[in-house]
This record gives sequence, structure tokens and C-alpha cells, in this order.
Amino acid sequence: MSIPVRSLVARAVALCIASSLMQQAASAAEATAELPEIVVTAQKREQNVQDVPIAISAYSGEKLQEKGLGDLRALTNLTPNVNLDAGSPFSGDTSVLSASIRGIGQDDFAFNLDPGVGVYLDGVYLARTIGANQNLLDVDRIEILKGPQGTLFGRNTIGGAINIVTHTPGKERRIIATATAGTFNRRDLAFTADLPVSDSLLTSISVSSQLRDGYQKVIPYPTSTPLGSTPFVVDGQTDFPKPAYDTASANGGQNLKVVRGKALWHASEAVDVTFSADWSRQDQSAYPTTVLSVSTPGTGAGGRPVATDTFPGPTFGFMGALYNYCIGTPAATLNNHPDFGPLFNTSYGLCSPRGRGLGLAAGGAALGGVGYVAGPGGNNLLTSQPRIYWNFANTQTGDIDTTYASGPSFAKYDSKGTSATVDWSLPNGVALKSITGVRRIDWRVGVDLDGTPETIQEVTDHQRQKQFSQEFQFTGKALQDRLDWAAGLYYFQEKGFVHDFVPFGGALYIYDVANDVDTRSYAAFMHVDYRITDQWGVTLGARYSKDDKKFEGGQADLTGYAYKSSGCNTPTGPDMACWAAFVSTPGSPGFGLAPFPDPTNPYRYFPPGTQSQKYNVFTPTAGVQFHATDDVMLYTSFSKGFKAGGWTTRLSNPLANINDAAFGPEKARTIELGIKSQFFNRHLQVNSAVFDTRYTGIQLNIQEAASPVLHNAGDARLKGAELELQALTDGGFSVNFTAGYIDASYSSVSASAASQGITVDNKIPKTPKYKLSIGPQYDFMLSNAGRFRVALDWTRSASMYNDAPNLPQLFRPAVSNLNVALHYFSADEKYQLSVGGTNLGDKRYITVGSANGAEGEIVGTYSRPREWYTTLRVNFD
Repeated sequence: MSIPVRSLVARAVALCIASSLMQQAASAAEATAELPEIVVTAQKREQNVQDVPIAISAYSGEKLQEKGLGDLRALTNLTPNVNLDAGSPFSGDTSVLSASIRGIGQDDFAFNLDPGVGVYLDGVYLARTIGANQNLLDVDRIEILKGPQGTLFGRNTIGGAINIVTHTPGKERRIIATATAGTFNRRDLAFTADLPVSDSLLTSISVSSQLRDGYQKVIPYPTSTPLGSTPFVVDGQTDFPKPAYDTASANGGQNLKVVRGKALWHASEAVDVTFSADWSRQDQSAYPTTVLSVSTPGTGAGGRPVATDTFPGPTFGFMGALYNYCIGTPAATLNNHPDFGPLFNTSYGLCSPRGRGLGLAAGGAALGGVGYVAGPGGNNLLTSQPRIYWNFANTQTGDIDTTYASGPSFAKYDSKGTSATVDWSLPNGVALKSITGVRRIDWRVGVDLDGTPETIQEVTDHQRQKQFSQEFQFTGKALQDRLDWAAGLYYFQEKGFVHDFVPFGGALYIYDVANDVDTRSYAAFMHVDYRITDQWGVTLGARYSKDDKKFEGGQADLTGYAYKSSGCNTPTGPDMACWAAFVSTPGSPGFGLAPFPDPTNPYRYFPPGTQSQKYNVFTPTAGVQFHATDDVMLYTSFSKGFKAGGWTTRLSNPLANINDAAFGPEKARTIELGIKSQFFNRHLQVNSAVFDTRYTGIQLNIQEAASPVLHNAGDARLKGAELELQALTDGGFSVNFTAGYIDASYSSVSASAASQGITVDNKIPKTPKYKLSIGPQYDFMLSNAGRFRVALDWTRSASMYNDAPNLPQLFRPAVSNLNVALHYFSADEKYQLSVGGTNLGDKRYITVGSANGAEGEIVGTYSRPREWYTTLRVNFD
């Protein structure tokens, strides 16, 4: 389905006319309701969102609660040109926020990669996408700022920023309890309370627990052979090291606990101090995965595996083919191959015991020459210890909500954060705000991507991060209050590590990463708004940032696969001199590859030592506003954004030079034209914007053999428009309508991207051409003075690709989504009972996915099915 811009405009005009007619019909009566004012801090001071010359989608806490939105991802259906997915490729965790605004974002969770959309919690930047899909417990409002926010928000807001503001303690005692029950044994409990200690010390606390069973069941692998009821053998969960060993009977569950607390101290008439603390613990199953295709080379008559001249070379599916060859070929042939000699030897060749390297003991069940079950040519029972043959058919249960994958399934994290915010009113109308934040997260994840009980492709990961930030903001007025100004200083540091452990092909190749990251950032900024006349205003701003990133890479192959595949592994271990000759001899299959760079560690891919990248960045903004009336503002603006470069940490071969793993920064320049308007005594609000963005140095993951490797894939032009309309009548009816359109296309692609088949005709991932949403609701007054509300939210999103190469298996078709909620409010607003449903059309589509060239596999995760819920909310005021 394709909806041109003129159609979007026509629909918007029709809605405006309809709203106008409804308002005129009610104009004879005095207005009793109006659209609520939302105050935002997008420009470092409190302003009505209608007075801010930035495209902002703002949501009040009341609106979030009414719509039953539990996390940031849920806002994706309501916000034009914004795509928010829970999880990124092979992260296994729905707490990971894959955010994209106007075609710019980040779809990865690795510590060494920065997000393209900045998420802020009470003014403190959340540096990792892990845990960024924040629980919306006790949130006062959310501001989604579109376009580069490099001046006031700074680093890694090249696509935009999401500002989460939690509840400020009130002066009156307030206690609210909420309980929700729903599909998949959902059972959520939440409690929030304002507990004032005195007139000068106000406190609040919020606690929530969210529990839900998984929706993808793990079922036994079905097979029948003369060997009995358990005819195959797989590696045990503890045969190789992992950050955890949890499995699950169902994937896609939830188990999250969140506690937030605040204390507001009125230290004096001039000074307020707010102390905030939050703690989250998640311990749940991984998100579901479904194998979408499998392709392996090197098969002969009857589909049985054979060795060929290209196998085990770097062709698509070569590792899967190697696994099949090892289990399907008699040991005698492997140990003395007529064409390849000892290459496949079961003692020290490619089919030898796994886990030899870096002190890791050989582990797992036997592999070479053991035979297989459920192969394309039937069972091949060479021994009493056969394995499962790797092909597409053996991964398919016939139902996307069941799987044979019984490997690791866990998503765990502990997150802690504290902050202190000081608001100090200085003489002459100057205000100082100091925001000090400390955060840390410890994250462990495991996800089985291969759809079988075998260890074909399992991803486990451990990351630990801590950060400190300090910001000073000065704001004030001048020139008879015609000039509003803001200036500030910012410091940020984060440190930590990422340690992946990823076995491939029955653990023939064990990919291990232990990488350390240390980033420091310094910035100073200035921003002024000057009202030249009552109608005309100008904006000027600039930020100077200095980033200093340090990195030490420790990736290694624990099984010595490179040595084995080159014939350079011996009964006593790897031969580094042999490998050096293999990669330096003209005509050798490995000619042109790099030698292993660390003489003290023959398995390490990265050169030893700490590497660094430094950036000095200037990100200005400028704009002009015209206030046609008190309720209508037109504006134009220019802004720049920047996201730092770094190093990829997923290599398929050793590096001679660390610069071969480096990638450069992203940059964006945007011109925007917009209008913000209200009509009919704040009964109709229409905000719209058009934009044109030049986006350069796009950072995208491109699959290379076993690894997704980050590259600067090219440059793009992003042009689009947005419309947000709200209408309210005095008869209890209201409607929200949004529309977004974006023409996103590559203007050039890099050589590395072109080598993987990406051209200027490819679509930029996670960027649908259009998105429409409409949310009508109607309140009925009841005889007992209570209210009954019917609310619907319908969204239509255009098709998109989930990956850079635009694989057809990872295509997301155009889809419509319908959510419905019925609410009862008691007369005194003490009780609220809600019954609702999400995804009522039960539309299922791929939300995240990836290809793995080594296994020849493409895997994806489907959206959640139709679900129902009931919520009771009680106010104990």
C-alpha cells in the first residue's frame, strides 16, 4: 500500500473540517473542556510545548496511563516518523531499545556502539541501549524531540532525543495502587505514593512488578530411529562457559521489578534540591526467535554432505556445511581424507574436540564421524551418538509460537541510578541548575538462534557499564525579557566491558570477545531566543564537544578454527609461523589475510594495547519564528548532529592494524519548517513540520562470514513531513490523528557496503515510508456521576526492512494495528477499571532479525500476538 503526501494532507484537512464542524455545533454553549497544556523542558527551561520551535511529540502521564502503555516501545504506534522496537538483532532482550527517528538510529546493543537517539531520565543521559526501553512507572511526561539535538542535548542525539520526566513529589499525601491481569498469565502490580515529611521535605516512592509467561513454547525435538526414544546427543548447557546457564520452557516472558524514589528538599526560598534513585532487576526468558531460512553448500547425492574445493571456504553457510560434514562422514575418512589429508582430523583438525584454546578444556559431546538423525537423505547412524543434521526442515515446528531450540534463554540485568538536581534562583532573574548523575548496569543475556537443541548458533553476552555525568545549566532573561538565554557545561564518562561468548556450528568455532571501553566527553553550549518584535523571533545556539574514546580489543577464537582450516593446527597446538606463511604466500587460499598480532596469545584477533579516537565537534542551531497570532507560530530551523565513531568488535579474521576495525562518525544537517497552532479556544490543535536531512557516514552492521561488522555504509538524503492533530468537543468526544511521511534514500554507498550487495537502491532499515494513527475516544456520563470511556487506537505503518542488505526474509510488510480499551471512572475518581486488548487483528510480522553467513541462517523475531488485559487502579487519597 502506498499513500502519497497529498492523500495524507487530504485526510488531515478532512479531520480538521470535521473537528471544526463539531466545535461550531457546540459553540452556543460555554466551553467546559479544553486541550490540556503540556509543559516541556526541551530548551532547558519550562515552556508550553506549543511555544517551542522544535517538532516534539509530548505525552502526559495521564495519557500514558489511559492508553495502558507500559514501556517506551509502546509509543511507536502513536508517534509519526518514530520507530521503536523492543530488542535488536541477537540481543535476546526486550529491554534493549532499537530507536530510530526520521530514519536515524541504532539497531545494536554492543557497548562499543553508541545510540543514534538519546534517552534521558530526569535529565540524566542513558548511554546504553540496554535497559533504555524504560518502564513507564509513575512518569509525569515524555517528550520525543525529532531531528538533531546537538546543541542542547549533545552527543548521540543525531536522530533526536527522548526525555522522560518522572513524578515530582507532591505536597499532599497520595497513594495509588494498580493491579493488572491478562493474557499469558500476566500479573502486574504497582504502588506509588507521595509522602510529604514536612512543608520543606517532600518524598515519593514507586514500586512495580511485571510478570508474564512466554508466548513461544519450547517443545521436544521429534525423531524416531532404531536407537530408541533419545536417538541424538547434544552438548550440555554447562559444557562450555557462558555468563549464565538458564533455559526456559517458553520464550518471550517478562519478569521485571522497578523501584523509584524521590526527595524534594526546599532548602530555602532560592534553593531546591531533588534527590532521585532508581533500581531495576530483570530476570526473564529471551525473546522468541524463528529460523526463516537455512542454506549450506557442499551437499551431494541424496543431500548428504561432501567436501568440495570451496568448502570449508568463506561461502554462505560454510560453518553449517562443515558441521554436517563432520557428523556425516566416517571417522576413518576424516582422519585420512583422500583429497584433504588431515584437514578434517578428529584429533586436531576441523572435526576435532572443541574448546581447545586460552586454557579452555575440550568439552561437549563427540562430533567427528558420529552420524546424524533427520538428515535430508534420512538417518545416518554411524555411531550410537548421532547429532542433529543442520538444515531448514529440522528447525521448523510448523508454528511460529513453538520452537525446538532448548539452549540458553535468559535476559538478566541489574540497573541502579542516583542523581542530585539543584535548582538555585540567583539575583537578576538568573537560574542555575546542577544535575549530577551516577548509573551502572550489569547485563547478561543468552538466546538460542538455531531452532534446534543443537549448539549451532547460540549467543550469550555479558556487559557491565558505569557512568558519571555532571551538567551545569544557567538560564535567564535580558533586554526587557525579550531575550531568553541558556548556557551550560557538561562532563560525561563511562567505563566497562563487553564479553561475548558465541559458539557456532556445534561449537566448531567459539567466538569470544572481551573488550574494554572508556569514554570521556566534555562540552559547553549556549542558546538564545530573541523576540525582535511581538511577532518575529530568532534562535541561535552552538555547542562545542570534545570526545575521547579508548578501547582495547580482546576477541579470540577459543577453538583455533583459523589454524585448523589452514592446516596449521598440530597435535600440540596452533603453529603461528605456519599461519603467517599461509597468509603471505601468493596463491595461498589465505593470501592477503593478516597474521595473528599477539605473539603471547596465538588465538587473539586484535593487536594488544589500548587504542583511542578523539573528536572535537561544533554543532550549531539557528532558527526564525513568526507568531501570526497568540495561538499560531510558524518557524524554520537549521541544526546539526554528531555521533562518534569507534571500533567494531566482531571479527572473522585477525587484524594487522587496529585501524582496520575502526569506523568513523555519523553527521546530520537538518532544515525544518513547521507550524504550531491552536483554534476554537484550545479545542483544536494542529502541529506540522517538513524536514530535509543530509545524513553522512551512516553506521550499519553488515554481515561478514560469521560476524556482523559495523561499517560506514554511505550517505543518505532524508526528506519528509509530520502532522499531529488533536481535537476535543464539549460533548465528551476527542480524537488524536498523526501522520508521518519520509522519503529516505541513499545518495552513495561505501565499498564495504557494496561488497555485500548494498546499492543506492536499497532501503534504509527501520524506516517506513509512511505511518498513520488515529485515536478517537468518547466519554459517557453515567447516572451515578461516574464516567464510561471507549478508546481506540488504530495505526497503519508502511512496509520496511529490518536489515541493511534488505533480505526478503527480514522484510516487514505494511501492517495495521488496532488497540481498544474500555474504562470506568467512579464519580469521585477513586476507582478506575479498564479492560483492553492489543493487536486485536493478531497481525504477526518480523520486528528484529539477522543473517549469519557462517551458518547460512536467517533468523527473526515475530511481534507479540493478540493480548487482553484488565486493570484496577485505586486512589487512596
